[in-house]
Amino acid sequence: MNKRVTPTLTFCALSALTLAMSAHALAETQINALFMSQAAYSENDIRAMTADFSKLHPDVKVNLEFVPYEALHDKIVAARGAGSNGYDVVLFDVIWPAEFTKFGLLQDVTSKVSKEDASKIFDGAMTTVTYQDKVWGMPWILDTKYLYYNKAMLTKAGIANPPKTWQEVEQQAEIIKQKGIVKYPLVWSWSQSEALICDYTTLVSAFKGQFYQDGKLNFSNPGALKAVSYMKDTLDKGLTNPNSREYLEEDVRKSFSNGDAAFALNWTYMYNMAKDPKQSKVSADVGIVPAPGSVAGDASGVNGSMGLGIAKASAHPDQAWEYISYMTSQPVQDKYSKLSLPIWKSSYDDPAVQKDQEELIAAAKIALNVMLSRPITPDYSRLSNGLQQNVQQVLQGKVTPEAGMQAATESASRLR
Repeated sequence: MNKRVTPTLTFCALSALTLAMSAHALAETQINALFMSQAAYSENDIRAMTADFSKLHPDVKVNLEFVPYEALHDKIVAARGAGSNGYDVVLFDVIWPAEFTKFGLLQDVTSKVSKEDASKIFDGAMTTVTYQDKVWGMPWILDTKYLYYNKAMLTKAGIANPPKTWQEVEQQAEIIKQKGIVKYPLVWSWSQSEALICDYTTLVSAFKGQFYQDGKLNFSNPGALKAVSYMKDTLDKGLTNPNSREYLEEDVRKSFSNGDAAFALNWTYMYNMAKDPKQSKVSADVGIVPAPGSVAGDASGVNGSMGLGIAKASAHPDQAWEYISYMTSQPVQDKYSKLSLPIWKSSYDDPAVQKDQEELIAAAKIALNVMLSRPITPDYSRLSNGLQQNVQQVLQGKVTPEAGMQAATESASRLR
C-alpha cells in the first residue's frame, strides 16, 4: 500500500513545487539598468552590489548593461519610447537634467526624497539631480577633480610643500623640469571630449570666472579667459605633456602612475588605484590636495557628480526606486567608499571610510563644497561640443585665447 501511495505523494509534492516556482517566476519583475563602464565603481563592483540587492529583493531581477561614458547619453536618448524594452534605471551626468527634463526622459521623484534625507547629503550632490526645483533621481557618484602630486619628485626638487595656488603649480613644475626630474611635470585630460571641459571648468573656478554674464553664456570674462590662457601657457613652457591634448582620464592615471608626471588633475577614482603597487610604480609617493585656487587658502573644483534616475518609460517605477534607494544608501556607499566617496556628509567622519585614504578625505571635505557646475542648458551637448573645439583650437596654437573664447561665446549665443 505504501508503495502505491508514495509515487502519488511524490507527484503531488513535485506539482506543488512546480506551481510554487511558476508563481515565483510570474511574480518576479525584471528591470533594466544602464551604467557606465569606466571610473568610480567598476563593473564587477556594480554587479556585486546588485547581487546583494537581489538577495534582499528576490522578486526583482536586475538586468545590467554597461557602456563607455561617451555612449551613455545617446543610449538614454535612443531608448526613449522603447517601453518595456527600454531602461528602468539610468545613470545620468550632472549636465543632463535640463535636457532630459525638456524631452521628458526622467520621472519626477521629488515626493520620494524627504527634506531630512536631502539635508544629510552634500549640496553639490543634490544639485546633480535637481532642476527647476524638482528632483529627478538620487545622487550616486559624488565627484570633483583633485590635484595629485608625486611626493618623491617634490622632495628631490627641494620643494617642501605641495602648491597652494595654480601659480605655485606652474612655479614648482618649472623647478622640477629645470632639475631634469621629469620631462613634462604636468599631465591633464585635454582630449576633445567632456574631460577637457571638466579641467577647464576647474580652472575657471580657480580664477573666479563665470559662464554667464547678464544672463547670457560668456566665455570671454577675465576668469574664463585666464583659465584657457593658463592651459596654453603651460604647454608653451614645456611644462604640460603635449599628449595631454589627446588624453582622457585613464591616460592621465597611467601617466602619473608610471612616474611620468609630477602633477595630475583627476577624479577621486585615481587615488586608490595610484596607491596600489600592482597598478602603480609610484604607489608610495602619491599625494593629493584640493585643486588650488588663484590665491592661497582658496580651492577650486568642478561638479562631476552623477545620479541614478527612473526612465520616463519605465513600466516598473516602484521596483526601480527600490533598486536606486539601495544603491545610493549610506551602508552600501560606505562599503564601497574606496572606489567612490559617499554622498552622505556623516560618512566622512567614519573611521572605516577614512581608513587608508585619510589624505583623500581631508581634501574632499574642502573640495566637495566648492564645486562649480558647468553651464546649465537643455542644449548642453551642442554647447559642450562647440566649446571643446574652441578650446582645442587654442591649445593647438591655431588661435589666440582671446579669439578662441570670443568664438565660443558667439557660438553659444546661437543656441536655443
